[in-house]
Amino acid sequence: MARTTLQMITDREQQLTDAADQMRTQIEQLSAHLGDLDAERAELAVARKVILALGPDEPAPATHPGLPDNPAYQHILAVLTEAESPLRCKDLCHALDTGTEPARIEGMRAKLKRLVATGLVTEDTPGLFAIRLREPGPDHTTARSPARQ
Repeated sequence: MARTTLQMITDREQQLTDAADQMRTQIEQLSAHLGDLDAERAELAVARKVILALGPDEPAPATHPGLPDNPAYQHILAVLTEAESPLRCKDLCHALDTGTEPARIEGMRAKLKRLVATGLVTEDTPGLFAIRLREPGPDHTTARSPARQ
């Protein structure tokens, strides 16, 4: 009877060893894949910085006499134009790769509030900013936020 119990313990140890080996293999594969994803994300961040440094490659989505003469505003408008839904300040900081320290987020909020004041950006929900879109109509002056589409 002792031999049967010892054999059961040995069999269970082998099962656990096999399962642990399989998990280690999966972890190695996932770690390699994660490394590839992180590398590609870093390359995209570098590409974004280079493109932003070169300046916008297309006309600004909207111009307004009250728009500050700072390329950062054009970059913000470009990101908001491309966004599928309204964005928070932190999301814009991520998209523009400016950093997400509290001072950076508050600086972004100040810029967005200036853009809201010019009428180029809306803040229909507190903290969510979107590009103001023009609806087709006889006078083309009615505006709406993408959040209400």
